[in-house]
Amino acid sequence: MTNPFFLSLMVGAFVGGAAGYLGSLMVTRKMALVGDALGHVALPGMGLALLLKVDVTLGAFVFLALGILLIWRLGEKTSLSSETVVGIVFVSSLAMGFLIVPEPELLESLIGDIGKVSFPWALVSVGVSIGVAILVNRIYPGMMLMSISVDLASVEGIAATRYNLIYLAAIALIVSIGVKVTGSLLVGALVIIPPATARMISRICSAMALPVWPSVSSAASRASSCRA
Repeated sequence: MTNPFFLSLMVGAFVGGAAGYLGSLMVTRKMALVGDALGHVALPGMGLALLLKVDVTLGAFVFLALGILLIWRLGEKTSLSSETVVGIVFVSSLAMGFLIVPEPELLESLIGDIGKVSFPWALVSVGVSIGVAILVNRIYPGMMLMSISVDLASVEGIAATRYNLIYLAAIALIVSIGVKVTGSLLVGALVIIPPATARMISRICSAMALPVWPSVSSAASRASSCRA
């Protein structure tokens, strides 16, 4: 159970699968690049975690939570588009990250290292991935309806503000564990490439998420083999 290859394969499959499932919703809502931008929002937290000698996932999650709340609040209180708000937070965090992250650990912070996965962290990653997948499954119909018409969703009793906050929180959770797998630079690949591929081979939205898990699991297997 503590075999590095098995742990890398398990974490890659579950984290990648949950990220791809969430990404299918992001691609449909034309917000695929948000996941990539939030990966850079985690960079200052990773830098502080390295300086304090704690797990980078914890630091990444703290900064992502703050970034998500700021994005959500600005989106609710201003007339700025979500892409503009995310862009403001993104560039500010990126600048802070390069100032905070220690130079010897900079490369690992940017591209990650799935080979350093421990057994307890693997269990946490699997649990968080399953939780995110369940959460996304619960809000998926409402978010899809909101992407068509917010007014129609409101008539159906869907609270857009609450759904958007839950949606952003799910992104923060998956990105915070994804940065340890792929680093802040490549975490966007987890939420963009699998759903984009699924969209090209799926004819209806309900079937779009189905090809995501097998494709990500296969990619994780190949990545683990290369690292082994």
